[in-house]
This record gives sequence, structure tokens and C-alpha cells, in this order.
Amino acid sequence: MFQVRIHGRGGQGVVTAAETLSIAAFLENKHAQAFPSFGSERMGAPVLAFCRISDKEIRLREPILEPDALIVQDPTAIDLPRVFIDVVPGGFVLINSPVPLVYQQQNITMKCIDATRIAIEQIGRPIPNAVLLGGFSALTGVVKIDSVIEAIKTKFFGTIAEKNICAAKVAYEKIIEES
Repeated sequence: MFQVRIHGRGGQGVVTAAETLSIAAFLENKHAQAFPSFGSERMGAPVLAFCRISDKEIRLREPILEPDALIVQDPTAIDLPRVFIDVVPGGFVLINSPVPLVYQQQNITMKCIDATRIAIEQIGRPIPNAVLLGGFSALTGVVKIDSVIEAIKTKFFGTIAEKNICAAKVAYEKIIEES
């Protein structure tokens, strides 16, 4: 089972990112579950979302404490307690950051991408979720970019879907180029 924990803030599409990732997994005939965890439901409040992907039925229902991958949608979330705690050895960390960050943990593949800038350029709004899903696909290979694109089409429609797809593709190509 591959477990993903997504950190961000209310209004950034954290919950939508987890749901979209689970749809991408379903499209590849995998089992998946996505669920959020947040306190006060307000813009800017810390938000966590989780996604599990497996070839077998998923019976777990608790939060993900030891993620295989960590997506940080808001660079200010890095300062929150326990964000980087317990990423498994061999895991992945993808951070929305305009500057490279150094994270000292052995056996972790970490990438930073300016997802907010890409979102503004491609979508016209600072919502980085689709960008980071494209980057996640390239970084981990857990889901294909084509599945992410199809999943975006189920969550968004028309021009908004097309802009989010372009944003995901830009991030995918950027991560591939850097690898």
C-alpha cells in the first residue's frame, strides 16, 4: 500500500488534491481512499488530507502516520509541528516552494517546485493542487500523468479543467527534466 499525506491551508485545494489522486488510482484499476482532517473550516487554516493507493482492498480508516509520500502545498506549512515526521525510508517529499529547501533525512527523495507560480501562470489563480499532482506523478510513478489528467477532468469542467491539466503537465515535465 502506498500512503500519501498532503499538508496545506484551507482554500488551496488540499482535499481536492487527495480526492483527485484517488480517482487517478481508480482509473488504473487500483483501490484508493481519500479523506481530510481539519479543525476550524476557514480559509488559511492548516488542513491535512490523506490518500491510500493499493492493489488490494483497503480496510484501514485511520490517519496516515508514516507516509510513503508527503506533499506540502503551502511552504508556510513546513513550520508546523510534525510535518516531516515519519516519512518512510525510500519515501518522497514534494514541496511547493520557489526556492530549493534542504531536508536532512536519509533515503528520502525530495523535490521543490514553484507550484503557486505555475498555477498563477497556467490557471490564473494561486491554487497549486493540480500542479503538485502532476509533479507527484513524475516524482513517484505511483500514478501515470494520463490518469491524473483524466481525474482532473472528473473534478473540473471546461476551461478550468484544461487550465489545470496544462498546469499538471508543466509540473510533470519540470520534475522529469530535473530527475
